Amino acid sequence: MWRFSGNQMKRWRIKANVSREQLAQAASYSPDTIKSMEQGVRMPTPRVLDVADELCGAEGLLSAAKDYLSRERFPARAQEFMEREREAISSWSYESGLIPGLLQTPGYMRSLIESRIPPVDEETVEERITGRAERQAMLTERKPPVAFAFTVYEAALRAPYVDGAQLHRLLEVSRLRNVELQVLPFERAPFSAGMGPMILLETRDHERFAYTESQFVSVLSADPETVRVVTERLSMLRAHALSPAESARFIEEMADHHD
Repeated sequence: MWRFSGNQMKRWRIKANVSREQLAQAASYSPDTIKSMEQGVRMPTPRVLDVADELCGAEGLLSAAKDYLSRERFPARAQEFMEREREAISSWSYESGLIPGLLQTPGYMRSLIESRIPPVDEETVEERITGRAERQAMLTERKPPVAFAFTVYEAALRAPYVDGAQLHRLLEVSRLRNVELQVLPFERAPFSAGMGPMILLETRDHERFAYTESQFVSVLSADPETVRVVTERLSMLRAHALSPAESARFIEEMADHHD
């Protein structure tokens, strides 16, 4: 809907011989922002749609798009992964620098999202916190339950945003029957521990997907070779990590220092 609405706005603007600069000035946005809306990179705002509708003589056709647009709760690059995640019967993951999203407390989420560079507006912060919290229902409400195996590098637990509440949240989730949580301590970490997060999903149709993420690129792949490599790396990292029981004691000791 972002792309479709933006494309329609561009088509009407060109048909009416209205320049991008004219629309930007009338709507109090920069031309680059209008361009990103027309390309579907940003959501066309109600104000832009109303202004474009009037300038271009669209007779309400552009303004009508307001009823179908909503702010996305997740970054665009994660949308496809979220779709596959909803179909998952099992999920193995490794996180090197952050607490996994499904295990985060609202306080941790807020600190993380508000520190984003470039910054996002408060409405986006709230939408993403809400969306991430709703995703966490997967841990307890799916039937049959999704089998989760989380492996978290010690560096993620030592980050400034991790407080006592977050550590206790990890302990709480680790007690669920469908969840295994393992900590990979510094002294056991192989070289690949710092290579970044990985997730392996299996769907109800027994399709397997590998998801990898970096600062600027996220890749969801069903390529058998990619899935094989991610499976091997995850298995190796889990083998180096503490057992679930040892991991719980490790986190409990950290929580004691925070309390």
